[in-house]
Order: sequence, then C-alpha cells, then structure tokens
Amino acid sequence: MHLSLTRIPLIQIQSINFTTKPHIFLAGLYLVAAVAYLDQTGSGNEAAAHLRADGRLTIMFCAFEGAPMILRLYGRGRTLPRGTGEYAHLLATAFNGDEPPGARQIVVLDVESVQTSCGYSVPLYDYKDERPTLRNWASRKGDDGIREYWREKNVASIDGLPTGMREVLGEAAEESLFAPD
Repeated sequence: MHLSLTRIPLIQIQSINFTTKPHIFLAGLYLVAAVAYLDQTGSGNEAAAHLRADGRLTIMFCAFEGAPMILRLYGRGRTLPRGTGEYAHLLATAFNGDEPPGARQIVVLDVESVQTSCGYSVPLYDYKDERPTLRNWASRKGDDGIREYWREKNVASIDGLPTGMREVLGEAAEESLFAPD
C-alpha cells in the first residue's frame, strides 16, 4: 500500500494539495478511529496550512500490487509539531521513538468515515525500497539548517495560508491575506 494525503479545502482560494507520502512511518490505529503519520520536511507544508484553515483531511491508500483497491479515510485532522509533548508521546508510543532526520510534525486524522472504491485504474508498481535522498539531505543540513529551511520554505502554503511553523520556530505568527476571519 502507498499512503497519499489529499486535501481539497473549501476556502476562498480553491486549491488542491495532493502529496504522495510513501514513507513507512504510518502508525496505524493508535486510538479508536484515529491514524497518524510522521511528516518529514519538504519543500512545502500544505497539509498543515489547510488543516489549520478548516481541519478536513482525507488519507488515501492505493493498492499498487495484488487486487485493485482504493481506501479513503475521511475526517478531521491536526498536526502535532515537533518539540511538543503530544508529538513526543506519540513518537514514543506509535513510532517506537524512531525520529528520522528532518522530522517536522505528526499528522493525526480522527476518522469519521471510510470508503473503498474499485481501483481499476490504479497502475501496478513493484516496490523496491525507500529513497535515501531525504534522510541524507536532512542529516547534512542538521537541526539548525532544517530550522532555517522551515523558516524559508514552510511558514506559509502556496496560497499564503499560515502553517504554524512560525510558532514552532518561536517567532510571532504572521497573518496571511488569505487566512479565514
């Protein structure tokens, strides 16, 4: 299975965020009807911004081998920023304390509904391995370099929505032109 995060916010700017998350850090069910994944630093932080805007989240699983199937989990989501007590607790209990270089936050979905569909158009792929590129990049940057990268690339979405990273970095939050009232 391949984990994908899909966001279609109902806000002034009708944007779609589709981020592929092939990481093996899916926690599975840790509470009744809740799932979580460990989010690593990337060139954007769309999921965090859109979760702050309206909280809705869909996680989609596609079967790339075996019988065709798509499974979607719908509900309300939130982020647990790195450095918070909730993050540390979930990292320890659901991810065995394994924090890869560049870990940014844990995204939690409180599942409200589940839907499957046929998946007939999902292509067949053979999984080979995780790419080491992100881990290597984050290791080379180090904690200070990652924080600077967050400051440069992760404080706002492509729509200008705040992601919450300014608070994580200990900076005053800036209001976005597109933030809801």
